[in-house]
Amino acid sequence: MRHIAVLDEALDLAATHGRIADPSAGASVVFTGHVRDHSPGKDGVTKLEYEAYEEHVESAIGVIVDEAVERWPVLRVSVEHRTGTALLGEETVVVGVAAAHRGDAFAAARFIIDELKARAPIWKKEFWPGGEEWSKGS
Repeated sequence: MRHIAVLDEALDLAATHGRIADPSAGASVVFTGHVRDHSPGKDGVTKLEYEAYEEHVESAIGVIVDEAVERWPVLRVSVEHRTGTALLGEETVVVGVAAAHRGDAFAAARFIIDELKARAPIWKKEFWPGGEEWSKGS
């Protein structure tokens, strides 16, 4: 089972845990990325804005999830990324993976988030006192 979504709303971590629950799983890993108050050279980041074309991003993440499933024997995967405005401390991405063994769950989750950041067509605008800037990334 896999779930992939791009949402213009707060992410629901409890729902992620529910989606990856599986009685055959000996391990589950949930990674969350948040808005932090610092980027190199930009102290005091106050918020982020994400833009993405939902269908393109979901398709790109789907390819990444397929690659993870081919490499590791995972049972369930859930990936959600936020668009719109996210304030300091809010979650912007959540990756959940369930597998029979923890090593597979950790490896697959790390692969998914690393590849999502590198390959998914998501644009991020950082805001800090006195400035703002768009960049590719999640």
